[in-house]
Amino acid sequence: MTDGVATAGRIDRYLRLTRLDRPIGIFLVMWPMLWALWLAADGVPPLLPLAVFLLGCVLMRSAGCVINDVADRRIDPHVRRTKARPLATGEMGVAEAVALFAGLCLAAFALVLLLNRLTVLLSFVGAGLAVLYPFTKRATHWPQMFLGAAFAWAVPMAFAAVTGTVPAAAWLVFAATLVWALVYDSMYAMVDRDDDLRIGVKSTAVLWGRHDRLWIGVFQAVFLALLVAAGLAFGLGPVYYIGLAAAAAIAVYHQWLIRGRDRDACFRAFLHNNYLGMVVFVGIALDRLPLA
Repeated sequence: MTDGVATAGRIDRYLRLTRLDRPIGIFLVMWPMLWALWLAADGVPPLLPLAVFLLGCVLMRSAGCVINDVADRRIDPHVRRTKARPLATGEMGVAEAVALFAGLCLAAFALVLLLNRLTVLLSFVGAGLAVLYPFTKRATHWPQMFLGAAFAWAVPMAFAAVTGTVPAAAWLVFAATLVWALVYDSMYAMVDRDDDLRIGVKSTAVLWGRHDRLWIGVFQAVFLALLVAAGLAFGLGPVYYIGLAAAAAIAVYHQWLIRGRDRDACFRAFLHNNYLGMVVFVGIALDRLPLA
């Protein structure tokens, strides 16, 4: 009985540390990855890269959460949203967390080895970005941009896996993904702004202050413009642009949610970005359906 309780407790700690109990981050990484796979394949991608990227998305997002909590283990106890995380409470030691991080990264790398050489080489950059991001909030007010780069790196990797190259137009999708992450993670940062100001953590929400909604709106517009440019570059049709119109409407709804800067409302806006990513993907997938 005691062993069973201990095992259950360890599983619970691992689930909370990797945020597998809160899969929103997986979806936010997954949608741009699927945009890229469908664009690279001009339709449904081959099964192997699709399976590798879906599993790799789960593994690397989990690994990113672990290394983030290792980096923030002295900050998290002072933030309302994060004070119950396993490293913040002392439920888990740093060595165990680092070992878990390494295991997740090795599992993801083993999957990438099933793909071509260019994808394998690009994976090292992705791993480096994942490790770098948690430490940027101590040096710059733009850690959200580094998170965006880490999340967006799945885009060139997806093109490399399907086509063996990364065309120039793929970088428009990369840039759109980076800017999108800057938008939704700034909404996320608005949740923690009071705590971050008190303990000296940097973020775009802290930097922008009362102009936060304005800057988020600017970057929402840039994000949509980049997706329009990507649509033109890849020759996408009207269905895709209907999806972008739906995404624009969702972005307006997010502005409405964060209008009062209420913590819970800002968090809902962050979570709701899942639907924005989904409608963009639906537009791409429907546009690339084979004609009868």
